[in-house]
Amino acid sequence: MKIILASGNKGKIKEFQELLPDATILPYKELLGNFEIEETGSTFQQNAIIKATDIYNKLDDENAIIISDDSGITVPALNNEPGIYSARYAGVGSSDIDNLNKLINNLNQKNITKTPAFYTACIAIVYKGITYTVHGWMHGDVINEKKGDGGFGYDPIFIPKGYNQTLGELPNEIKKEFSHRTKALNLALMILKYFN
Repeated sequence: MKIILASGNKGKIKEFQELLPDATILPYKELLGNFEIEETGSTFQQNAIIKATDIYNKLDDENAIIISDDSGITVPALNNEPGIYSARYAGVGSSDIDNLNKLINNLNQKNITKTPAFYTACIAIVYKGITYTVHGWMHGDVINEKKGDGGFGYDPIFIPKGYNQTLGELPNEIKKEFSHRTKALNLALMILKYFN
């Protein structure tokens, strides 16, 4: 199965390749060149649909399977920030480190050392002009200091429920078992199996 991934995020591409080892995963930029997809939605679902639909329309191949993911972390104690702005929390073009540091700074400004948070992943699939969406969540806590170098994004400050290490400290094999993206992908796989 060949899947076009509507993302240029290297961390996400690697994660999808690990979670779908039998599929050929191609980032859209390999087929369509380098351009950014403007995320104008107000929810993870809307943004995932925008990305998948944009790539599907540009490819103009009815048989292409396009998968997009919009995901992020939500911290209720910070007015549900960063939410859908997780990838650009510190501004457009900001790096993972910039975003991470901004979240740590905002926690520190409120004297928060640890507080509940959750990751959301919405996966949109477009195939033969039909759009499907699924969601996955991972709950836990964020802390105000970076621990571990694994994962990407906010992983070094997120402790999943039932653990006392951050995703940055936990091995990928453990994280893959319960991550928000794994949960969403497992649901997406139920849809993809009907496409062959």
